[in-house]
Amino acid sequence: MATILNIESSGTPCSVALTSEGMIVSHREEFNGRNHATVLSDYIKHCLDYAAEHEMRLDAVAVSMGPGSYTGLRIGLSEAKGLAYSLDIPMIGIDTLELLTTRVMFSSDDIDPDTIFVPMVDARRMEVYTAAYDMALTPLLSPRPLIIEGDAYADILATGRPVLYFGSGAAKAQEFFAAAPQTRFVPDVEALAVDMIALAERAYMQRQFIDTAYSTPAYLKDFQATTPKHKVL
Repeated sequence: MATILNIESSGTPCSVALTSEGMIVSHREEFNGRNHATVLSDYIKHCLDYAAEHEMRLDAVAVSMGPGSYTGLRIGLSEAKGLAYSLDIPMIGIDTLELLTTRVMFSSDDIDPDTIFVPMVDARRMEVYTAAYDMALTPLLSPRPLIIEGDAYADILATGRPVLYFGSGAAKAQEFFAAAPQTRFVPDVEALAVDMIALAERAYMQRQFIDTAYSTPAYLKDFQATTPKHKVL
């Protein structure tokens, strides 16, 4: 087991968690909006201060790599890179869709082992970033941007297996897929640093580190800037 600082900034919440020996020893979270640039550094300092006070040495820093908010991901990755460089420790990249999936997996003891997990991160209009996984986190649908329409998950639904939809984009899909008998929507599932333990520990044990200098977020599609509308006086 390792001591890892986990940073999650891919969505509306901003959170940091210090974990050691597979347990959460300190964490901070903020759910009121995209204030990542304002609060993230303070949250990291809080956890680092805790580590120093308890004579804990960081073994790695883990950071969410997306998909998700372009701005949030850049802020989180920049902070993680700075820590990895300054402390000379490796960096672990956590896939946001896998993170959401493991949170749902560990939330209940009575999930059917044949369940297909479908995380959905809100994108523009009727689009989401999504994937599909089984209980072993084997991808049944590779991560991608997807327009929500009636046949969007046709192959997944055709299996007849139980399907769980969740994440910030799941509300968009409810009107299309709620009628399917094997589907269920899990509400209020957000990516949080406290849920990164299993994925970060696995990556650390398997020495699956990412390049501190050249790693970039998994945006899944190019950034599209919009022009602000000006009021007519």
